[in-house]
Amino acid sequence: MCKAAGMTLVELLTALAAFAVLATLAAPSFRTLHLNSRRTAVVNGFLHTVFLARSEAIKRGLVVSVCRSSDGQRCDPGVDWSTGWIVFVNRDRDVPPLRDTAEELIFSSGGWPGGSITSNRRAYSFRPVTQLDVNGTIVFCDARGSAHARAIIISHTGRPRVAQRDADNKPLRCPSG
Repeated sequence: MCKAAGMTLVELLTALAAFAVLATLAAPSFRTLHLNSRRTAVVNGFLHTVFLARSEAIKRGLVVSVCRSSDGQRCDPGVDWSTGWIVFVNRDRDVPPLRDTAEELIFSSGGWPGGSITSNRRAYSFRPVTQLDVNGTIVFCDARGSAHARAIIISHTGRPRVAQRDADNKPLRCPSG
């Protein structure tokens, strides 16, 4: 007589219970990993936007601006940075920067619907030689709040860096609500 190969009902239920316990323990780690990777992708995307604007200003010998945008075509100071932003050649050097139809659009981003992006400046304009007053701080927050926020701090020379604290070495603050 052959003995049937397989599992008994008790063995199957024990394996399913063990799997359920392990999945319950692992779920918070996967959520943290997911939130960290989304935040990192957005921060790096904005960081590359700043590098792009800075290098295009030098390459073209013209002012290149980064501003908030809801449609990916024009500056929209009435929206949050998390809605999106554009990079364009600001030929008329207007302050605050507004993209006219004759000004070339270099890059457009759809923003970050999963979090908030705040800045102490309405826009950033990079010049080919001297930067004058480019400095600012852009803070990226997700549902976890200030403890997990990241910032891009742009120096007077236009050089950006990623930080976990603000320019005065104080904790980052996320908008409440």
